[in-house]
Amino acid sequence: MTEQSVPTATEDATDLARARAGDDAAFTRLVAPLRRELHAHCYGMLGSAHDAEDALQDGLLRAWKTLAGFEGRSSLRSWLYSVVTHACLDAARRRGRRATPVDLGPASEHAVVDSAPRTDVAWLGPYPDALLADARVEQREAVELAFVAACQHLPGNQRAALLLFEVLGFSAAEIAEMMRTSRASVNSALQRARAVVAERVPPRTQQQTLRELDDARLREIVAGFSGALERRDTGGLVALLTEDVTWTMPPLPHWYAGLPAVTDWAVRVPLGSCGAWRHLPTGANGQPAVACYLWDDAAGEHRAWAVNVLTLRGDRIAGITSFVGAEQVTAFGLPAALP
Repeated sequence: MTEQSVPTATEDATDLARARAGDDAAFTRLVAPLRRELHAHCYGMLGSAHDAEDALQDGLLRAWKTLAGFEGRSSLRSWLYSVVTHACLDAARRRGRRATPVDLGPASEHAVVDSAPRTDVAWLGPYPDALLADARVEQREAVELAFVAACQHLPGNQRAALLLFEVLGFSAAEIAEMMRTSRASVNSALQRARAVVAERVPPRTQQQTLRELDDARLREIVAGFSGALERRDTGGLVALLTEDVTWTMPPLPHWYAGLPAVTDWAVRVPLGSCGAWRHLPTGANGQPAVACYLWDDAAGEHRAWAVNVLTLRGDRIAGITSFVGAEQVTAFGLPAALP
C-alpha cells in the first residue's frame, strides 16, 4: 500500500467493528497491509510458495471465522500471526519437511546424464522477489535459500519460535501466548533452533554480500552466467565460480560440489548435450536469479525450463540452485516461452 492509502487507527477500529459484524470487505481491508509479510512468514515455515499461499488462505479463513473471539489483548497483527502460524504448523505436519538434493545423499563426482526426477520427494521451492517488495532486511534474510533449507530441519515449534523471534521481533512472552505454551518452552525452542541453523547457514547472509557489491558488478555476474551458457563458454562460466561451488537441480536427486565436478556437469549437460539457451534476469529468495529457456525444435521456440538462483560469496558464484520445471518459471510471472 502507498503511504497515502495506509489506514488510520480510526479507520482500522471502524473496519474491525464492521468485520466482527460480518462485513468481509472490512476484514479484507484490515488484512491487506499485512498480507505480504504473512505470506513470506508462511514460506519460511513451509519452504514452498504454493504451500504458503494455501496456508495463508487457511489461516485467514480461520481468523475470519473466529474474529468475534479476538479480545484485543494483543494487536490484530500479533493475533493474525498466531492464527496463521498454527495453520502452517498443521500444514507442516501433513506435508512433512521440504528437502533439497543435499539432504538425500553425497554429491556426485561426475555428471549423471540420465538422472530421473524424484517425484516422491517434497522439494524446497523458490520464492519470487516480487513478493518481497518493501520487505525489511530481516525478512529478506529469512527467505534466503540457505536459511529456509536449514529451518526445514527444525521441528515445527522451533521453526515457528525462531521466525517469530528473530525475524518478526515478537518477544518470548508474546510467542508463548501465540503458541499456547510457556515462556521457558519458547526460550528452550529458540536455543535449540539457533544451534541447528548455525551449523547449516553461512556466517554471511546474501543480503550482507549484496550490499557490498555495486549494481554494475552484480549485473556483470548475472549477465556473465547467462551469456556463458548461451555461448557454451566453459571458461567464462568457470571464471565466475568459487573453488567449492555447488550445483543442485531439484527435482533431480544428483548434485555436484567443487569446481571439477561442477565443470564436468556443465560441460556434459547444459553446455554440451542440451540445445540453445536464452535467459531472463529475475530475483528469487532475496538473491539474483535467471529464468532459463531451452530451445524446442518441435515448438520452434525457447520453452521455460528452470529458475536458477545464484548464491554469491564476494563477487563469485558459490552456489547454483536450478529449480527445474516450466511451472517454476511461470510462477514468477514470466512467459512460458520466448520466440
